[in-house]
Amino acid sequence: MCLPIVHHPAFDARFDEAHRFPMSKFSRLAKILKEDGLDGPNGFYVPAPALPGWLQLAHDARYVDQVLGANVPPATEKAIGFVVDPAVALRSRTATGGTVLTARLALGEGLACNTAGGSHHASATGGAGFSVFNDVAVAAKVLLADGDVDRILIVDCDVHQGDGTARIFEGDSRVFTFSVHGEKNYPAVKANSDLDLSLPDRTGDTAYLEALIPALDQAFEQAKPDFAFFNAGVDPHTDDRLGRLSLSDEGLAERDRRVIGFLRDRQIPVACVIGGGYSRDIETLARRHSIVHRVAREFT
Repeated sequence: MCLPIVHHPAFDARFDEAHRFPMSKFSRLAKILKEDGLDGPNGFYVPAPALPGWLQLAHDARYVDQVLGANVPPATEKAIGFVVDPAVALRSRTATGGTVLTARLALGEGLACNTAGGSHHASATGGAGFSVFNDVAVAAKVLLADGDVDRILIVDCDVHQGDGTARIFEGDSRVFTFSVHGEKNYPAVKANSDLDLSLPDRTGDTAYLEALIPALDQAFEQAKPDFAFFNAGVDPHTDDRLGRLSLSDEGLAERDRRVIGFLRDRQIPVACVIGGGYSRDIETLARRHSIVHRVAREFT
């Protein structure tokens, strides 16, 4: 089996190179995967933009309308970190549609990867932290609404806590949120995930990996999932501008290997999203994001 990988050109909203959000990484990631033959003989799976009804499963209808109309209030745009113009609105819908498609492919194949996704700071009422729509939350809600799954585990290894996801699913016993993040990093005010593993600055590969699996085992036992999402953010890397956990490329690869292997050993379908990564060196950053796709292919 070839690993299903989801991509759409609209994932890249074509920001100026000086923008602090490295938007061009999505296009370069896709090119790298294609150059290295990881897109498979039939190429990428191309998603449709998320339907408004899907978005409203996780977000307030008023906020959805504001984004789709490119009429987001300035205060919300400030919290997001960029203007939500029509290109960003399309990118956000398409990335979310990409995670829905990734989840559906994972249901059929056991494992699939998006080349975007992981916008975990968006809550029901609005976006924040470079996150417009919470794609994993929307996809989880769609799977549950369609009756495809009964219980979901979200494993979020972005360096920043998945606060928006935690708040969306607070009190929902069908979805278990597990966040592994830097304790002193954004957001300043943390939410309460079902399980939080907060790590100190400069944790490093060895201590990170030693802490990860016992916590994942605890999350799995409590969640009892029949499906999982994995946010494979690369911002814990030692060279990332916004992360301070000091992981290496090898550490990130082993993290992904352990998470995916743990879940696949238990026959749980896994949908992977790329999460955060903020180096200004787009080539290096895009290759770092490709680690999860390379590791996932080991399990196909």
